[in-house]
Amino acid sequence: MKAAFFDRHGGPDVMQYGEQPEPVVDPGMVLVRLRAAALNRVDKWTRDGYPGLKLPLPHILGSDGAGEVAQGGSLFQPGARVVINTNIGCGVCEFCVAGQDNLCVRWNLLGETIPGTEAEYVAVPERQLLALPDDFPFEQAAAAALVFQTAWHSLITRGQLRAAETVLVVGAGGGVNTAAIQIAKLAGCQVFVVGSNARKLALAESLGADVLIDRSQVDWGRQVYQLTQKRGVDVVVDNVGGAALMTSLRSARRGGRILTVGNSAGPKLEFDNRYMFAKHLSLIGSTMSTRAEFATVMGLVFSGRLRPVIDSTFPLPDIRAAHERLEQGDVLGKITLSI
Repeated sequence: MKAAFFDRHGGPDVMQYGEQPEPVVDPGMVLVRLRAAALNRVDKWTRDGYPGLKLPLPHILGSDGAGEVAQGGSLFQPGARVVINTNIGCGVCEFCVAGQDNLCVRWNLLGETIPGTEAEYVAVPERQLLALPDDFPFEQAAAAALVFQTAWHSLITRGQLRAAETVLVVGAGGGVNTAAIQIAKLAGCQVFVVGSNARKLALAESLGADVLIDRSQVDWGRQVYQLTQKRGVDVVVDNVGGAALMTSLRSARRGGRILTVGNSAGPKLEFDNRYMFAKHLSLIGSTMSTRAEFATVMGLVFSGRLRPVIDSTFPLPDIRAAHERLEQGDVLGKITLSI
């Protein structure tokens, strides 16, 4: 089969397009003929080779994908249109049995720890598939799958978001943040967004953001403090980490919650713990979602109540150019691949 892959770690230049073996379909799995995939920051980190990562090479990236069943199982017949839930639990541990497969002790992510979706075919457990409506585009499904389930689990399940709360989203252009803005609005919240330029803030406004703060022009922590009459916001979505975390702690009200699913500024954090205990703050981490939550949030995407934002689309042979675009860091929404 044709696939995008790398056989050594490095920058976008290590990405190749060519022949790779077709996946083996074990019992309980199905073969999906992919029509679209989407890139995520984890593609860059995996391609670069983060500390402790050990992969058999060559490796196929890609966590998001949608297409048609090529070799069916008991639930899906060949030709069925599907979107893939990339969060793959073992199915037998105590968490998977309890329906909390995102807490699985042997959890895998397509494209990171196992071969992914930047290829003509991928083999996945049949339970990871969700039926795709006949009129819903493959590219839109692929662009939504990872980021919307991640934002939904963080805000709704872990963050226990309630109507009329104030939510600050730190960052305006990324896939998870564009999903978080929409989910917070759908929940009936007032949404503040911090962005690095007018272009990203215009996107946030188009998605429903109520208050726009350009961090290149103002001290965004001070601005949030002033705009909330020195109260602070109920919830901060901070997937940046690094130095931003201290400003997030200052921006939260007493008893507020800081939600994080990522660390685009780096994995290590340093903060003044006095803010945590003196303000009774909660720092809440999460990743991905359960399969039930995936079905719920994708249903909202299919109905048009939530919409993925697509920055650009590349044909699979142009995988190096797609990774160069990802590397630039000024992406608005998701980069997708047509296959």
